Amino acid sequence: MKCLVWDLDNTLWDGTLLEDDQVDLVDGVLETITTLDQRGILQSISSKNDADLAMARLIELGIADYFVLPKIGWGPKSESVREIAEELRFAPEAVAFVDDRPQERAEVEFNLPGVRCYSDAQVPSLVTLPEFTPTTITTDSRRRRQMYQAGFQRDAERAAFRGPDQDFLRSLEVRLTIGRATEAELGRVEELTVRTTQMNTTGVFYAEETLLAMVADPAHEVLTVTVSDRFGPYGAVGVVVLDRHPEVWHIKLLATSCRVVSLGVGGQILSWLVNEAERAGVHLLADFRPTERNRIMEVTYRFAGFTDDSCECVTPVPAPDTGSNRLHLVPAPQTLSEVITLTAVDLRTPESLDRAS
Repeated sequence: MKCLVWDLDNTLWDGTLLEDDQVDLVDGVLETITTLDQRGILQSISSKNDADLAMARLIELGIADYFVLPKIGWGPKSESVREIAEELRFAPEAVAFVDDRPQERAEVEFNLPGVRCYSDAQVPSLVTLPEFTPTTITTDSRRRRQMYQAGFQRDAERAAFRGPDQDFLRSLEVRLTIGRATEAELGRVEELTVRTTQMNTTGVFYAEETLLAMVADPAHEVLTVTVSDRFGPYGAVGVVVLDRHPEVWHIKLLATSCRVVSLGVGGQILSWLVNEAERAGVHLLADFRPTERNRIMEVTYRFAGFTDDSCECVTPVPAPDTGSNRLHLVPAPQTLSEVITLTAVDLRTPESLDRAS
């Protein structure tokens, strides 16, 4: 679960804000909020209430900063939840909703069947449920809310910016780093393979143990992608899993966070990979498994010049998994973005690099 949306009256706090003299947090709510925040689960609000009064009370209670994109007004709660999911670029299945009123939960369930709904009585036990218990908790998990909030600041500045998009991107001073994953980073890499669904070429999950074996084997590459700009770090936002063969490099997975789509990070990673393969004198193969959400990744491959053409270079490569398409490219030099500063590992000499964490 990526986001929990809270009701306020008689759910997050005792009582009704517009009727009672004082409303205070329900016992155990603060612990639930802080625990989910540390686990990297975003939280928001969908409440039928006076927005100014509700936000003022949240500030008084010292918890307003825990909630991203709060929707407080008088419209249907399903619309608020839908807007939150869309603005976060989450599928409804990645969002949960908690409310004390059965009618409100039923309205959300009817209009958004993918959203999981919980009653106020379930709040104390939410942190014990599997859907709210990530397998690993990384540094990026703990600061996920702050990274999203920085992203909203970027979006606000972009909206106010007058001029070409390229000038705005240049003003961000974006720095992209591609490096070999260390053992300490594998928890985050595993998380990316689970949580990234739209910008993911195969949707295949890689467990930390599998990644550890790959990191130790020179025939494989596990690459992490990090991004930062003048607002701060985005954290680890991408992963590439690559198999080396003498005549061809096989891209088994390319996944990037939706948060960096507007920066063109996916295209920049792929252009860099093409250039590395061209310098090494090898072809590229790429697996693509279509899902309901990842069409954009096939477009990215096709735009980079990958085709369905067969080639003798595939001979040493195991057959693709059922449901996967295999795309091929004879690399030619690519022009990298002028508005992103790239620092990257040299893939031609894997044996010379220190993989230790």
